[in-house]
Amino acid sequence: MLTISSPVTGGAQTGLTSPTYTLVADKPPAGTVGYQYAVSAIGGTQTGVDTSSSPSKPFTITTKRPSVLRTLSAVDPVTGVLRSVPRNTYEIRTRKGVIPLAGQAAVPMQIVTTIEVPAGADTADAPNVRAALSLHNGAIAQISAEMGNTAVTGVA
Repeated sequence: MLTISSPVTGGAQTGLTSPTYTLVADKPPAGTVGYQYAVSAIGGTQTGVDTSSSPSKPFTITTKRPSVLRTLSAVDPVTGVLRSVPRNTYEIRTRKGVIPLAGQAAVPMQIVTTIEVPAGADTADAPNVRAALSLHNGAIAQISAEMGNTAVTGVA
């Protein structure tokens, strides 16, 4: 269930050389069905990057799944159409304390990936659910450095 093994090899980023992150188990926020990890050590060359040091300067990653998996309702006997298609929502959230201005307190930055799978698609169309995730994760890995550059410079 969405466990992450340590260490994690980071995606390419301008100014970071061979980044790795050592994770330790952490307690997820109340009510979260999933896992949370805190970064306890960094590897490679990451000048100025720090580990998870305090509640106001976290460096964590949390995986979450629905507490109750939703299923399809019955097909309308008159129309033969599903009345509704609920979604099972999964989430991966990264938090990193960043300093908005020199001399100021850190503020947590958040990155959230939300995966909404229509109930029933997990069995009726599993290959296409997997293909969507494959493309999504591959594209993020491919454009990791560009995303970092854009987030820092504001230039697309």
